Amino acid sequence: MKSLLFLAADSAWNRRGTLVFTVLSIALAVTLMLGIERLRADARASFLHSVTGVDLVVGARTGPVQLMLYSVFRIGGATHDIGWDSAQWVMRDPAIAWAVPLAMGDSLKGFPVLGTTPDYFRHFRFGANENLRFAAGRAFSGDTDGLYEAVLGAEVAARLGLSVGDTIVLAHGSGEHVLNEHADKPFSIVGTLAATGTPVDRSVHVSLAAIEAIHIDWQGGAPVPGFSVPADMARKFDLTPKTVTALLIGLKSRATVFQAQRRINAYRDEALMAVLPGVALDELWQLIGLAARALAAVSFLAAAVGLTGLMAVVLASLNERRRELAILRANGASPRDMFLLLATEGVLLTTLGLFLGFVFLALISALAAPWLLRAYGIQIQPLALDASGLGYLSAIWTTGFVASLFPGWRAYRLSLADGLQPRV
Repeated sequence: MKSLLFLAADSAWNRRGTLVFTVLSIALAVTLMLGIERLRADARASFLHSVTGVDLVVGARTGPVQLMLYSVFRIGGATHDIGWDSAQWVMRDPAIAWAVPLAMGDSLKGFPVLGTTPDYFRHFRFGANENLRFAAGRAFSGDTDGLYEAVLGAEVAARLGLSVGDTIVLAHGSGEHVLNEHADKPFSIVGTLAATGTPVDRSVHVSLAAIEAIHIDWQGGAPVPGFSVPADMARKFDLTPKTVTALLIGLKSRATVFQAQRRINAYRDEALMAVLPGVALDELWQLIGLAARALAAVSFLAAAVGLTGLMAVVLASLNERRRELAILRANGASPRDMFLLLATEGVLLTTLGLFLGFVFLALISALAAPWLLRAYGIQIQPLALDASGLGYLSAIWTTGFVASLFPGWRAYRLSLADGLQPRV
């Protein structure tokens, strides 16, 4: 058997010019399949870790997915806001350790504006329970002296070329529904956040009082004609928010999460809904995971094409190798040896392709990881063969082995006379 392995290796080496492309096709197919699977798994993990350390998200009664879309991903808008009295009732619940209110509805050149409190920067977590960090500056103060202070997410600062000390003007509405700018009440940037790979990077953060201040001379979503409150004068008004969009809740004990959820959902004065972020995000992933499954199917097809190419190349080489095989038969090799020779070559090529594919994937992962984190918020984990990866590799190797049996069977059927028969 050992001599057969050496013979198969020598035979393959003599045809290395042709076989190298076959090995590369298998390697690229393996890289594609394992890469898509790893990207899908890491994208799902990054998606589910867009917000961590939050036990409940509270909003007006709607669907859990819609609530997560506008409160966490800043996509779309709430059908209804929560009254401030209802929000305070929730925040006074004895089971709640902290609560961060969120108010949305304005934008800066297409980026959403989030009204909140300084507690947001202390309690918001993402990824593996990581804190928000400042790349420059500090959080807004949240008091009337620092009323018009703003903190930018990393992507906002980079895309708009803004930094600490610059001035910005917010607009009412978001996306294509921007109405008028709050030009009379400009904001000063006091901080920029480090990149997180989450929707935080695409957000502009201001205080709840600031949201009230810029709308103090507005009514029904539009400026009041002939009435304008100067920026400094707005500080003298009561800037307690009337409504908020959602609440992020942290509990003293996670064991009480279902009791707190039931209490909030049963609140009689207003139709509220509390959802568990992990459950809602998983449901949302099921809706958008179709593209990932489609990519996985494409990768399987690529692997099948690579293995089919292996079988085609080995079969095509049989006509050229009939005299070689006949000489081996004439020197005492049995039909069984012919079968094992061709099958062994196929297995060697498949194994080499698997190894090269894994090496390619390791190199690509190392080079692409910083870009994926910065551009798409996908944190690629260190490459390792988990149960899923080993399963895929085993499936590819087994398929390659089975594909190698057919050329071996064809070689087994070649007769000595057929191999020595002159051809014209």
